Order: sequence, then structure tokens, then C-alpha cells
Amino acid sequence: MIRAKLLITEEIISGGGELIERWREQPGSRLWLDVEGELTPDIDTLLRGLGCDELAILDASRVRHPPKVEEFNNNTFVLFRGISSLGEDLQLNPQQLALFVGDNFLITLHRGQSVSINHFWRLLDEERDHLEDTGLLCLQILHFAGGRYLEAILDFEDRLGELEDILLSGEAEKAMKELVAYRSRLRILRRIFNYHQRLAEHVLNGTGRHLDPGGDDGEHYHQRRDFFDRCERLYSLCNMYYEICGDLVEGYISLSSHRLNNTMKVLTIITAIFVPLSFLAGLYGMNFENMPELHFRYGYFFVLGLMAFVAVVMITLFRRIRWL
Repeated sequence: MIRAKLLITEEIISGGGELIERWREQPGSRLWLDVEGELTPDIDTLLRGLGCDELAILDASRVRHPPKVEEFNNNTFVLFRGISSLGEDLQLNPQQLALFVGDNFLITLHRGQSVSINHFWRLLDEERDHLEDTGLLCLQILHFAGGRYLEAILDFEDRLGELEDILLSGEAEKAMKELVAYRSRLRILRRIFNYHQRLAEHVLNGTGRHLDPGGDDGEHYHQRRDFFDRCERLYSLCNMYYEICGDLVEGYISLSSHRLNNTMKVLTIITAIFVPLSFLAGLYGMNFENMPELHFRYGYFFVLGLMAFVAVVMITLFRRIRWL
């Protein structure tokens, strides 16, 4: 599906691909061309006719490609990993978002419906000045798309606190499974945000005239800075939560090992106490005829007393060395 919005003087016209010819005929006009779905050969030809690079179009057509930004003579190409859906369990369904931004046009490409694109598409019906500066509109779309990640990541912080409490309760096994799953998903998000941070850094420091003609002194510097700060915050938060999940897993394993060690120590003490008692019982339980102690009148009570004495001595010894 191809849809377009054309800004001529103070009027915005909505339509389809037919608005491209009107845009070419009007030197001062601004065009936003949005392409949703697969890139067909006809769309590929259309994009090449608008000056889009062949390899950039190929990157935009792929289902998965690392986010990046490239500068060409008549446009700047931005590839961003957006969100189709990101649940509370951090299960991500990504949506690749490609943008070609020029001096007087913006082309956006995505396979399914994009929340970020639709948000600003509707916004143009109320605030026409957004289309007057295509570079600024591109930055606003990227900033909004990054904000959707930020909302989900910040909500995850409360879940981490709940899992930490669960680890100390009787349902620790379930919490451990969740933490391992979260850590795997955070690893994926961390890799995405690392790409986004580098993309935003390039946008902040190395962009040409299509996103901000003035560079560091340009009027869009604050928008570029906000976009970079958001991507940097996403990466740092994701990295921090990834490490927290790892710390919780390792902490629970350490706590379980400590409990196991205490249990083994108690069992070892019990075994150490009963070994000499078992030796005495086994010694006098042998069936030899020539055992003088067996005919001793008080032999039974003497052996019981000896066994009790040995047990008391060993318990006292373990208390002194603070094993009990």
C-alpha cells in the first residue's frame, strides 16, 4: 500500500502515488511517501526514480538487518528496528522501519502497520508545520519509536522487584525460570539498543544537511540530542537489568549452595558422632566365643556409658569449633 501527503504552501493534500508528479511540478512543495508491505518490483522502480540508492533499498527490503544510517548526495537513509509488539514479558516482535529523508521529501517503508508512522500521519491533519521540515519529522518519528521501547523497559523494573521477593519465598523455582527467560530476551534487546545507540551517535555527530543543515549549531540539535539520550538510556537500562537478572540468578544459586552446605554439615556431624558408636556396637556384636567382656556382669551398661561419653565429647568438640 502506498499513501502520500503533499504540502503545497499551506495546504496538505492526501492521496497515493499520483501525488509524486504534483510534487515534482511544485518546486517548494514537501512530500511524505509511506509504503506499507512488501517491496514489489514496481515500488523498487519508483524508489530508484526518486533517487534512493539501490543497496539501501535492498537493505530496507530485508526482514532483519542491523540498524544503521547512511548519507547519500540527495538523501540520508536511516534503518531503525521498531516495535510491532513488546509485551510485559519482554517478548519482542520487531518491525524494521526504513526512512529516506531529503531536502523536500520523506519516504518511509515498513512491512506492517507502524504505530509511530500512523501517529505522525494523523498528526499532520491537525499540525501541518510538521511536514515543512522533513529532517525534523524524521527525527520525531525516530524519537517516538524509541519512546515505545522506553515505556516497556521502565515497566519491567517493577517486575524485577517482584521476582526478587519471590526468590525468597517458596516459589523460587518459577521465578528462576522467568529470570533465565528475561535474561535471554534482554540480551536480544541489548544488542538492538547497542545498534540504536551507535545510530543515534552518528545522527548527533555526523549527519549531513538532510537531517540538520546546521550541524552542531543547527536548529535541530536539541532534537538530535534528545534522540541520542533516549537511545543511550535504553541501552544503559537494558544492560543494567540484564546484569540484575544475572545477579539474582547467581545470588539464588549461592543461597541454595549455602543452604545445601548447612544441611551437609549437619549430616556430616551426625555421621561423625555415630561412626565411633557404630564401631563399638559392631565390635561387641561379633559372634566370637572367646570375648571376656561378654561375661562381665555390668559390661552392657559399661559399653552404653562409653558410647554416651564419646557422643558427649564429640558434641562438645563440635560446639567449641562452632559447627553447632
